[in-house]
Amino acid sequence: MSFFCLLWIPLFYYFWISLSPEDTPRLYDFWALFLGSLTALASFFLSSLIEPGGFGFSRWLSAFIDIVCLPAIAPIFIGFLLSLTPLIPAGGSSANFALLWLIPVAVMRTITWGVRKDPLHLVLVPLLWTALVTGISLLLRLLRNRRRWVVFPALIGLILLPLAAATSYWAFFSQKFYLGLLFLILSLIPMGIRVTLVFLRNRRI
Repeated sequence: MSFFCLLWIPLFYYFWISLSPEDTPRLYDFWALFLGSLTALASFFLSSLIEPGGFGFSRWLSAFIDIVCLPAIAPIFIGFLLSLTPLIPAGGSSANFALLWLIPVAVMRTITWGVRKDPLHLVLVPLLWTALVTGISLLLRLLRNRRRWVVFPALIGLILLPLAAATSYWAFFSQKFYLGLLFLILSLIPMGIRVTLVFLRNRRI
């Protein structure tokens, strides 16, 4: 399980860039790894922002902020903000940036979570991270479409996807297996759509 947490993000990253190879500026990759390393070190020394208690809302909120959603969503939006500055040249992929950011984070989480040998953290969380990164990047692309029938579902998806991911973690933690599995599948759907679309596009080429 520790190997899964350690290797899933980098292996998925190489799988992802093999599907859609892009000329990503080296400075783009540098900032992703650098900021991800700082985040990993901060998470090692700092305690959780939310103290979870029992199986209630505080546990779900802790999953959303400290464990599942914020670690995956933050690099997407920070990468976007940095792309508006001279620090990062234009042309990089938000999904690539976030996945590279998460590599050192996953390494540090493997160290801190490895003692517990808990599949919830070592397997489920890295899987949800990739689902959020690729799913949100797909929904953000759809927002560029000016058609309302595309934009409105994309906005709803941007709200529901993180909620589903945090709920999946909370349900598995609360030993509600079928509920956790349901929300895990819902969380993985956008990632499956994105990977399928990229694969079909490259196959036509």
